[in-house]
Amino acid sequence: MYSLMERLYPLTRSITGNGTRQTLNIIKEYIPIIINEVPTGTPVFDWIIPKEWNITDAYVKNSKGERVIDFKKNNLHVLSYSQPVNTKMTLEELKPHLYTLPEQPDVIPYMTTYYKEGWGFCLSHQSFSGLKEDMYEVVIESTLSQGSLTYAELYIKGETKDEIIFSSYMCHPSMCNDNLSGPVLLTALVEGMIGKKHRYSYRFLLVPETIGALAWLSRNDNNLASVKGGLVITCVGDSGDMTYKRSKQGDAYIDKVVEKVLRDTGSPHKVIDFFPMGSDERQFCSPGFNLPMGSLVRTLYGCFPEYHTSADDLDFVKAEYLEDSLMRYREVVEVLEWNETYINQSSKGEPRLDKRGLYRAIGIKTNTKMEEAILWTLSFSDGQYSLLDIANRSSMSFALIKEASMQLVEHGLLKTKTD
Repeated sequence: MYSLMERLYPLTRSITGNGTRQTLNIIKEYIPIIINEVPTGTPVFDWIIPKEWNITDAYVKNSKGERVIDFKKNNLHVLSYSQPVNTKMTLEELKPHLYTLPEQPDVIPYMTTYYKEGWGFCLSHQSFSGLKEDMYEVVIESTLSQGSLTYAELYIKGETKDEIIFSSYMCHPSMCNDNLSGPVLLTALVEGMIGKKHRYSYRFLLVPETIGALAWLSRNDNNLASVKGGLVITCVGDSGDMTYKRSKQGDAYIDKVVEKVLRDTGSPHKVIDFFPMGSDERQFCSPGFNLPMGSLVRTLYGCFPEYHTSADDLDFVKAEYLEDSLMRYREVVEVLEWNETYINQSSKGEPRLDKRGLYRAIGIKTNTKMEEAILWTLSFSDGQYSLLDIANRSSMSFALIKEASMQLVEHGLLKTKTD
């Protein structure tokens, strides 16, 4: 995951353009995504796909010919979607087009002007303070033209049409946690799932944030009835504790699954209710869809000082935290796949377990954890309680209850409700 992030980091991504295509073409080397184009001017609900933006160079030169702001040193230096510019101006004329973070004087802010024509440069406040009165050459070599918005998806067909969506976005340039951590984790998650049998069908989306999610939803407006849950993947590479932002429904099946996975880790974590700001969960959960989509992150977007700045770089994200986040996502898939509802085949009293090797022949004061899990599973397997329900009711890990159910099935004491 980290190596893929290193490859993607330098690319100049935006909500449209060649940087986004390059990003998806590199990811396609790892997983068989289908890349789609939505033409400029296409209506997507209350929005319209904007002109395609591409950029080759941008700089501000002083009278000595020195680049005091240089896009080629850091692509965050340009206000994303800036119009082309080629002019000379004084510092006072230039200042309204310069953006800094005075409270974080050493970092370059990430800023955009997607839907309002304009141009500008972003720089550290320290660099801004060092600019002297001079005549500056200002150049932005960009284009805004008829083109398209690019997104990708991958569908893994399961035994049922019931569908789980994992979505991430890839439209920010040179930021690692709030951008690249999501696509690289999604890529690794897919790599581990391809070629295996699944009960659910899984859809993976890589979209430009907001407008890309809306574009996909507009193309699939009549095909969402099978969606049973999903997660938006972002901010999964920092050192913070895992955080789960529930779906707007609050008690959807996906909410219960993720919350159980986090409890079972025994590690500190947070669970918060849905709020209508953030990433694409707010599109999936909007009133016209109200899909059961949450977001499983580490430190929530906007809650770490590196957010939307040049400090969200390759040093900020660590491979070990990406790996830990990937494990949580894999555990979510495992619970989704293994959460059967069973019926006890020897339901009139407890079956004799010792003769099946499922219980000690010699009684002592306490049961083993597995014996307790077996008894819990037998007692509640009445066709009403799923394994997830039993794990929650017993305060045991889902993995332990799953293992108990497998042993009971092997000995003919459980059958799935659908058998």
